[in-house]
Amino acid sequence: METWYYLDSGNRGPAYNMALDEKLMDWHREGEIPPVVRFYGWNPATLSVGYFQNVEKEINFDAVKEHGLGFVRRPTGGRGVLHEDELTYSVIVGEDHPKMPAGVTEAYRVISEGLLEGFRFLGLQAQFSIPRTEEEKARLKRPRSAVCFDAPSWYELVVEGRKIAGSAQTRQKNVILQHGSIILSLDEDKLFDVFKYPSDRVRERMQQAFKKKAVAIRELTEKDLNIEEMKEAFKKGFEKGLDVHLRPFHLSGEQEKEVLELVDEKYGTDKWNYKI
Repeated sequence: METWYYLDSGNRGPAYNMALDEKLMDWHREGEIPPVVRFYGWNPATLSVGYFQNVEKEINFDAVKEHGLGFVRRPTGGRGVLHEDELTYSVIVGEDHPKMPAGVTEAYRVISEGLLEGFRFLGLQAQFSIPRTEEEKARLKRPRSAVCFDAPSWYELVVEGRKIAGSAQTRQKNVILQHGSIILSLDEDKLFDVFKYPSDRVRERMQQAFKKKAVAIRELTEKDLNIEEMKEAFKKGFEKGLDVHLRPFHLSGEQEKEVLELVDEKYGTDKWNYKI
């Protein structure tokens, strides 16, 4: 069985979290580390936006400030995510890895097998979302909302038809980064506060529709789960789903320094986050 690294980096700031994901890609590309599964959280709670999002048009920064949220632009696509009471994961692996299909969609499916098994270890019967009709496929290309959890994409995880985990992927110089949110509980009012709408009526309609499209783990189980229990379940899930052994990994002092330098140069800058 192949051994991958397992990194639990705890709760960190938004710029640090994105910088570490990028540096893990660099170190794997350079042959310094094998593929990695990373778990992390956010301090403070943070709104992250997709690489291509127009934040001036879509984000209510007054509400971001009022709620005391951090803010960062991800290197991956997709829409806005409120990172609060959740387990965030990332998987870093080479495009040429024997387990990785060439297509982005199929690579999602393979990596997300780890999420599927993790939910099963929690006793939840999750399944893959597979858009079947042409209308559903077209909707994915033209999302109606800036909110990530508004609709499931290919091979994202759903329970009883509602999205329970959201993921995004990028490929840079032959290395895949897939990261995403596994929601324990969700403050829907706070989530919808941080986006802009044409009118209050539109916001109300979208928020009501959202309840039918997304769900948090606490709504689906009577178990009083915490983040540490989720880490244990999803660590086992990735080991089973990817058929690998995960070995704990800790950053060296030099690696930590590289991450902090990337925070200063990129993810902590207005130029990156606001595309100024």
